[in-house]
Amino acid sequence: MTSLFLINILLMLAWAAVTGSFSEVNLAFGFLLGFGGLYLIREQVGTAAYTQRVVKGFSLALLFVYELVLSAWRVAMIVLRREIKLQPGIIAFPLTVDRDFEITMLANLITLTPGTLSVDVSEDRKTLYVHCIDVPDPQATIDDIKNGFERKILEVFR
Repeated sequence: MTSLFLINILLMLAWAAVTGSFSEVNLAFGFLLGFGGLYLIREQVGTAAYTQRVVKGFSLALLFVYELVLSAWRVAMIVLRREIKLQPGIIAFPLTVDRDFEITMLANLITLTPGTLSVDVSEDRKTLYVHCIDVPDPQATIDDIKNGFERKILEVFR
């Protein structure tokens, strides 16, 4: 799987060398062109799993952007209210992910989302403690994280 990613990176760099521009936009376009090429020959060289993983990775990135905008809007509405009534709290989120990389990614995605902050991971790595600016229903927040970020992370990295 990593060798296919390296091939995609090499195709991206080849595109940038041929066009003579190593700008971020051109590198991203080169990566997409390389990915498209690998997708076209997926059955001949066995890149089907790689292409599915990349698509799921983009899906995770889109979910993060969506959650980022949504929570920024929620925090802005909280701040702009005439009377601020909050129920802040720390929830204990039971982890399904178990590898250090997955736990770190989940904690960072939660922390980067406005209104939430990953506080700590239990020593047995089974629970992530998350502070929320407003958590009227802790179970609903747990379900949102479990069905959102955690599910997508499991799809991409398993």
